[in-house]
Amino acid sequence: MLTAEGLNVAYGESQVVRDVSFELRAGETIAVMGRNGMGKTTLFKALIGLLPLRDGRLVLDGRDVTRARSYERVAAGLAYVPQGRLLFPQLTVEENILVGLETVRDRTVPRYIYDTFPVLWDMRWRLAGNLSGGQQQQLAIARAVVTRPKVLLLDEPTEGLQPSIIKELARTLNVLKSSHGFAMLVSEQVLSFAMEVADRFLILDKGEFAYEGLRAHVDTARIHAYLTV
Repeated sequence: MLTAEGLNVAYGESQVVRDVSFELRAGETIAVMGRNGMGKTTLFKALIGLLPLRDGRLVLDGRDVTRARSYERVAAGLAYVPQGRLLFPQLTVEENILVGLETVRDRTVPRYIYDTFPVLWDMRWRLAGNLSGGQQQQLAIARAVVTRPKVLLLDEPTEGLQPSIIKELARTLNVLKSSHGFAMLVSEQVLSFAMEVADRFLILDKGEFAYEGLRAHVDTARIHAYLTV
């Protein structure tokens, strides 16, 4: 569903992502894990088109999107929940969701969004900036999922959330993925959350993949070693 070949991303002369390659299969979830500063957010910004690739190739569901702009990648089936959510704080909950429907003829929030996130229905006229961290994350995911993606990118979705909310978030993402058939690529540092959602693990260390493992055979001790400062 998503193939990355030899991706290199740099800020000026500082190369952050080095020859990264992976394949995300249809319906699969991959957790990209690693400490802060290892290149996870840089990689995700390059995948959605917010940062240019120095080298490499990106193919989404058989379509080469290497040179596509970010909005073209979204139209092709890529959705992105950025680190920090980046909602529009002065827009209401419903207005934020409608942003994801900007190019759709019927700009009505689908019922399944509010069925999945009932708190958003209760707060649909509240300003997004007045929501709690967990509610904002639900809104950011709803805004992305409403585009009907083939691949959902989530960058640090558990950041700033308490454990009980993290567990519920994992359950909700698994339900959404199962019911709507998209694949997920998740940047994460919380191993317990990753174990709930991921089929496969990739560890990013200094801009390169240093470890890969399936959930059934994952070496949690080794992953912890990479996550420890």
